[in-house]
Amino acid sequence: MSDDMPDSLIPYDEIVQEALRAVVGRVLGQIVDGGGMLPGDHHFYITFKTGAPGVSIPAHLRERFPDEMTIVLQNKFWDLGVDENGFTVGLSFNQQPAKLDIPFAAITAFVDPAVDFGLQFQAVQADAAPEPHEAAENDAPDAAPAVTSDDGSNVVTVDFGRKK
Repeated sequence: MSDDMPDSLIPYDEIVQEALRAVVGRVLGQIVDGGGMLPGDHHFYITFKTGAPGVSIPAHLRERFPDEMTIVLQNKFWDLGVDENGFTVGLSFNQQPAKLDIPFAAITAFVDPAVDFGLQFQAVQADAAPEPHEAAENDAPDAAPAVTSDDGSNVVTVDFGRKK
């Protein structure tokens, strides 16, 4: 008998990633249904791959963040819209309004620091490690929280390794 696990013919990792990204859609959808206002102290840090298929952001932001970008939904955002594939939102960057269109498949992290909740997702390009990037500075607090699962917080990280 072999100790090697066979490769699954069922794409469990993709199914779980899709289900967890649906959590982001449901949360954002509740904000839209509630009139676009965040309840209590809730606010969101959303990190996404800027070059992922379907991402639409202004050219100056794509140049500044060629790989990955983190946005903050807290005080100054507008026109939040959600559908089954992703969300759109208006944000201000250096007092310049911008519309962002982000598919859920492009999201790599979702954090609500008000309740110490976070989700991390596998990168859209599985073999590419994310490059360090600066904060988006979209009229939000200066320090973004670190998303780690070693501190006992409510961060869910799913990583399915494949044996070859």
